[in-house]
Amino acid sequence: MAYKYFSLDEFKCQETSENKIDPHFVECLDHLREVCGFSFIITSGYRSPNHSLEKNKPNGPGMHAQGLAADIKVRNGDERFTLVKNAIDMGFKGIGVEKDFVHVDLRDTDPVLWTY
Repeated sequence: MAYKYFSLDEFKCQETSENKIDPHFVECLDHLREVCGFSFIITSGYRSPNHSLEKNKPNGPGMHAQGLAADIKVRNGDERFTLVKNAIDMGFKGIGVEKDFVHVDLRDTDPVLWTY
């Protein structure tokens, strides 16, 4: 499948090079990118369950290991706000906010918002 703003290579695991990113998730990110109106740099997409950040989680591998999450670099507060607002409006249910990136995911639980 071709995406307007992304190539699948942007989502491969940084430690194993595996890439099991969910195509529907990338479609949703493509639409989010369109709505936000600024470029997205994916700092972390799919993570293998063997990735160092996944294998030691107390509840097991997270949304990145399911191919349903990405961390998107933000350059300023305006981008951070725009990204979070539009992600909520578009139905992303997991949103984590850090100074330099925003995590978005498509978990199937109740919505959750957190800071790092």
